[in-house]
Amino acid sequence: MNEQIQTSTVRVFIALAPPDEAKEELARELRSAYDAYPNMRWNRIEDWHITLAFLGELPVTTVPLLRAPLARLAAARPPLRLALRGSGCFDERVLWSGIDGDLEGLHLLATEVRAVVKACGVDVADRPLRPHLTLARSRRDDPDSVVEAAAGLAGFTGRPWQSERLHLVGSNFGRGPGPIRYRDIDAWSFGEGRAPRGGDGEGQGEGGGVECDERSSRSEA
Repeated sequence: MNEQIQTSTVRVFIALAPPDEAKEELARELRSAYDAYPNMRWNRIEDWHITLAFLGELPVTTVPLLRAPLARLAAARPPLRLALRGSGCFDERVLWSGIDGDLEGLHLLATEVRAVVKACGVDVADRPLRPHLTLARSRRDDPDSVVEAAAGLAGFTGRPWQSERLHLVGSNFGRGPGPIRYRDIDAWSFGEGRAPRGGDGEGQGEGGGVECDERSSRSEA
């Protein structure tokens, strides 16, 4: 976490991540698909996430401004109870697992996250939230694999789990010929519906309204 970024920009999104036991449960369900469709580009299990807001390419100097307001938001919100369930595909090319549980709370959290980001002067697309984990992508000449894999996973129902942290994530998308890799820039634990008071703004604050910390900071993401 908090690795030094050597480029002037970083591709950023805000997300939730299932706990390891939930990801491992789904990975066991996927074993036959891994064997049956080896030519699909499977995401690493450690990169599975539920995107709440995609911010795109940002200057590294902008990223630190998001930290304190996102920390306050997380501290003021209780964890969400969610589960992985079923599967589907986008455009016969992207295989995903669906999300079940407190979907109303998940949509509300995404709305609040996007409001915080906009208050910091960062544009974010107002696309409807379609909660999912992206599992794999097919190659352009092989649309059938994704459809068949989704059908095989349609009946999966994972055990419920709690979303413990809000993650600010960076990716190396477009930065080389290799696969996409993700890493946490920062992450904050959810509270119990009340933000802590006092402190230096790093994960603390009085909560309430949408604010952005405009103090200068290191250009570290």
